[in-house]
Amino acid sequence: MKLKARIVSAMIAAAALVTAGLITAPPAASAQLTEVTGFGTNPSSLRMHLYVPDGVPARPAVLVAVHYCTGSGPAFYSGTEFASLADRYKFVVIYPSATRSGSCFDVSSPQALRHDGGSDPVGIVSMVRYVQQRYNADPARTFVTGASSGGMMTNVLLGDYPDVFKAGAAFMGVPFACFATTDGSSWNSACANGQVTKTPQQWGDLVRGAYPGYSGARPRMQTWHGTEDATLRYPNFQEQIKQWTNVHGLSQTPSLTDQPRSGWTRTRYGSTGTMAPVEAISIQGVGHSLPQSGMAAAVIDFFGLSEGGGPGPTTSPTPPPTGACRVTYTMSTWNTGFTAAVTIANTSTTQLSSWSLAFTLPAGQTVTSAWNATLSPTTGQVTARNVTYNGTVAPGASASFGFQATHGGNTSPPSAFTLNGTACS
Repeated sequence: MKLKARIVSAMIAAAALVTAGLITAPPAASAQLTEVTGFGTNPSSLRMHLYVPDGVPARPAVLVAVHYCTGSGPAFYSGTEFASLADRYKFVVIYPSATRSGSCFDVSSPQALRHDGGSDPVGIVSMVRYVQQRYNADPARTFVTGASSGGMMTNVLLGDYPDVFKAGAAFMGVPFACFATTDGSSWNSACANGQVTKTPQQWGDLVRGAYPGYSGARPRMQTWHGTEDATLRYPNFQEQIKQWTNVHGLSQTPSLTDQPRSGWTRTRYGSTGTMAPVEAISIQGVGHSLPQSGMAAAVIDFFGLSEGGGPGPTTSPTPPPTGACRVTYTMSTWNTGFTAAVTIANTSTTQLSSWSLAFTLPAGQTVTSAWNATLSPTTGQVTARNVTYNGTVAPGASASFGFQATHGGNTSPPSAFTLNGTACS
């Protein structure tokens, strides 16, 4: 496919965003999109635009929002809902702009596919570090999302910089390194056409090879794709699932499958909760025109940046009767780490208004991230506490959470659990 034809196709896709009703007025606030220069190392001369909402807290979260081919940071700002969501939930948004011909991001060169290798990923990470320093932003709440070329860049950034990004959401993307080329071109037709298939292990090895020696936590991944995408074809959706479930040491069998909206099929891997390690949403009958209305809000939920993602209540937990709880603890392990999925069943006749589950991790195990609960400390005797949306557990119902951890060779589960001070079976 020639470059001119690709650019025309991308422009048509951008126009589809407009006709889908995605172009919205900038947020009704005094905060404005501003351009930042001199933000740090920038080998490919990217431009940086920044949106800082009014009333941003002392330690805000950061979202990088990456545009499609032929687009720009300001176009992605005005054409998506992320800025209005930032107004609501008070996080900072970075909008990078590609400057090369066609305004596509580099997701194919050897430099782009290596930690600190060069090209666009280095410039984008410089933007993140600038915001972290300038606004005292929270490194533990740094995220990335993007559409088309930006969706591909989301995969690349999660692979190159697992130490920077805690989660990503890719619209119409392809797996990390699927677009790799060695001839100096920036287009990989086989990948775009969904003809590049690999085993989960092969895909996972490509991610792990981007940052040799890295042994920390891996970012969570949410991926979106339309079944009728004719630009970056639908098979890339399943290949991304294969890649990121392998990176997290998870089975490709979903923990949950549902249809939250008409035409949406959502699968979650490693957990059934909103902040599962991997989440995938297939949109029936839709082409290369994502995100559509309402999808950005689901991204913010997945990142834990919405009101439901905050810490749990401070009221005293309701103690259940003795023996009135049951805990299911499932582990998925790999060479240096594991994920754990935990379900607490209320087998009593009393409703819980909040919960606190205590257990002791075996020696050498250290929690690196968690979803649907807050865990502290990270080693030894750990206590998991509910967040705002899952504290109430009716009789016969259950609550679930999960976490990722490293280990030194001991992959045994905890030997006992205590819910609100009472031992569970």
